[in-house]
Amino acid sequence: MVTSKSPNFSQNPSLQALGLNKQKKLSHLHFYFHDIVSGPNPTSIWVAQTPTSKKSPTLFGSIAMFDDPLTVGPEKSSKVVGRAQGIYGSASQSEDALLMTMNLAFVEGKFNGSSLSVFGRNAVVEAVREMPIVGGSGVFRFARGYVQARTLKFNATSGDALVEYDVFVFHY
Repeated sequence: MVTSKSPNFSQNPSLQALGLNKQKKLSHLHFYFHDIVSGPNPTSIWVAQTPTSKKSPTLFGSIAMFDDPLTVGPEKSSKVVGRAQGIYGSASQSEDALLMTMNLAFVEGKFNGSSLSVFGRNAVVEAVREMPIVGGSGVFRFARGYVQARTLKFNATSGDALVEYDVFVFHY
């Protein structure tokens, strides 16, 4: 560890000191992502648009902030195991594709207090989308892997969506 007394800008800490001397594990997590744009308590809100966003068939340039519940089952009343917190923006002028950056923050079980960071392209009209896991915290420190997203329900009038997530993650 670098301290204020250390004259070096960087050091090579031991894997043991960082808790990385353990066997690497592969975990599979499965949950449902509820993106609610409508109603009195939306979990996703549009925070920015360009003057041309509303004229674009893909809403190109629009950005939303979200704090969506992650549940064990597809029902909204199902047990909450975490929150998906982040930003998505319409990043394509020709197709419905989002740039997503989010933390999957877990509040239950052995992953309580830990999170996974996801950053990638989400082409929402595709049956299955894959986005990379670029890191994590807590038990997911130094994590890497991917998520697969499948839209189960989408209401074109309200914008509300139910998305099934399968997460495959290597961690220590």
